[in-house]
Amino acid sequence: MDYELLTILLPAFAAGVLVLSTHVVLGKQVLKRGIIFIDLAIAQIAALGAIVVRMDHDIAELAYANVWMPALFALAGAGIIAWLAKYMAEELEAMIGCFYVLSAVTAMLLLSSDPHGAELLKQLMSGQILWVSWQQLLLPTIIYSAILGVLFYKPKILDGPAFYLLFAVVITLSVELVGVYLVFSTLILPALAINKLQGKRVLLWAYGVGLVGYLLGLYLSASFDLPSGATIVATLALSAVVFRLISKVGLKRDKRMLT
Repeated sequence: MDYELLTILLPAFAAGVLVLSTHVVLGKQVLKRGIIFIDLAIAQIAALGAIVVRMDHDIAELAYANVWMPALFALAGAGIIAWLAKYMAEELEAMIGCFYVLSAVTAMLLLSSDPHGAELLKQLMSGQILWVSWQQLLLPTIIYSAILGVLFYKPKILDGPAFYLLFAVVITLSVELVGVYLVFSTLILPALAINKLQGKRVLLWAYGVGLVGYLLGLYLSASFDLPSGATIVATLALSAVVFRLISKVGLKRDKRMLT
């Protein structure tokens, strides 16, 4: 592997590690709450905020508009979902699905007259992880570290409404780094891989599943000139399925030994 390729892959892998650092924990909580599509909905709403920034030159010229505008959209969406969780719990998943669809079609309508709209939409959905720079990772590193610190000292905060606030902040930064599809995959696939397991090392296994998926995806996309986001989604899925099958065999063996 030559030096030039390494300078591209290292920050991309660092971005993947950063996203995994928070998404594995939040993904486990998403499965626990049974709100699987909240990540897609919030990610799409944040992407909608990013589209508004890129379409309005006055907003785009404001400092850090590409961060705070998507964050405002995501926080607003998370606040509405938190309200729905309190008053419309039985229909929450259906309402979240509606949020996602409405955000997606709104994005399409906003970009319908933009000659570069299709390309922008593709970037936001699939991401451009291979072109992430070290400078782009600075703000996410600071904020993710703060959030992980909060979760370490007060893990029960995820069981309350503050979960939606943390979720919106994390998703906003992640969409900018890796795109909507990878945000969803990083949240759900490692969490699904360990869903039937218990014990103190469960989260470590989930991180392992995610790291293998990102490493393999980046290697394949760089080696065969494949779309990086789509390739990593596929390798994350493969990593999760293989781990799930192996752990299932291990659980059956342990049950036989106990009987």
